[in-house]
Amino acid sequence: MRKKLSTAARKEAQLEGAALPGRNSAQQRELGAQDEQNGLEILASNRYSLLTNQTPDGESDPSALVAAGHNVLRKKMSNLTTITEFLLLGFPEMRELQILHFVVFLVVYLAALVGNLLIITAIALDRHLHTPMYFFLMNLSIIDIGSISFAIPKSMANSLMNTRSISYAGCIAQVFFLPLLMGTDIFLLTVMAYDHYVAFCQPLHYERVMNKGACVQMAAGAWASSVLNSALHNGNMLAISFCRVNKVDQFFCEIPQLLKFTCSDSYVIETGLIVCNVGLLLICFFFIIVSYVQIIITVLRNTSEQGRHKAFSTCLPHLTVVSLFTSTGGFAYLKPISSSTSRLDLVVAVLYTVVPPGPRFVLDSGQLPWLG
Repeated sequence: MRKKLSTAARKEAQLEGAALPGRNSAQQRELGAQDEQNGLEILASNRYSLLTNQTPDGESDPSALVAAGHNVLRKKMSNLTTITEFLLLGFPEMRELQILHFVVFLVVYLAALVGNLLIITAIALDRHLHTPMYFFLMNLSIIDIGSISFAIPKSMANSLMNTRSISYAGCIAQVFFLPLLMGTDIFLLTVMAYDHYVAFCQPLHYERVMNKGACVQMAAGAWASSVLNSALHNGNMLAISFCRVNKVDQFFCEIPQLLKFTCSDSYVIETGLIVCNVGLLLICFFFIIVSYVQIIITVLRNTSEQGRHKAFSTCLPHLTVVSLFTSTGGFAYLKPISSSTSRLDLVVAVLYTVVPPGPRFVLDSGQLPWLG
């Protein structure tokens, strides 16, 4: 293009020189250089018009401007979702305290893991324990193993290696498993409360109501509904864009902490899901409380001292775990999100992820004939 313009300028200069014989060769070269410069300016102007989506007369092309805006938006969104890892909150700063944290968590993890495996093995091997209560108890032990395993090993490894990083895929996996395990846990605890209610308040109908098929259906429903709920959370979190901030103020990837640095409107949907989940949690907790109140009233009226002891030893462990789990979990997800790190958030997270599997093993093992 530049060569064509310069050639045209030279021809025009030659014609002008021929028309004006009084001009010398130096003047002709000067005129040719000026024409070539003018041609380059015209070319640059055309290129600028193309880049700014303007027509030669200075008017903007609306469709081109919209397309350019979409391209810029796509580039910005691609820049927002380039986070490949997150930095988790470390418990201590001193190396000695990091080792102490590793040892404490290791002891708690191994105790809960071995204890719940013992419960599962005992129930599976003893045919006398193939009853609805022990069937649900085995499911709760499986949940406890998952609850203690989805975040604690990673936290221990970070303390041992003096690092805080977790991959994006690992963080999303934690986001999936936490609602899954929490949801299944509260659903099964609600089913167990109903099982206890039928056993103590309607014993003549127990075999008909809590038959094997009904127990399997209720357990499968609890797991399936929790998987669906967790998939909704996970899909929504994958659609959320993060503002290049990757510091999570928690020792695992907790959804409220991740929502603190989102850059898209998808967090509104996730907040709605959290509110619905907490509402469902409170409904289950209310149903559990009503069931155990009915059990206590029935036991105090109609049973002997030995019957009362059996009823309280059966119901109080589950009521204790439910109260701890519901209060701490509900607080963690309903508390307003703060931009600063709070030690209270850390304590609450430990209470609803690390603590319940431990004491539940101790409380539930007392109900097994040859472990209690």
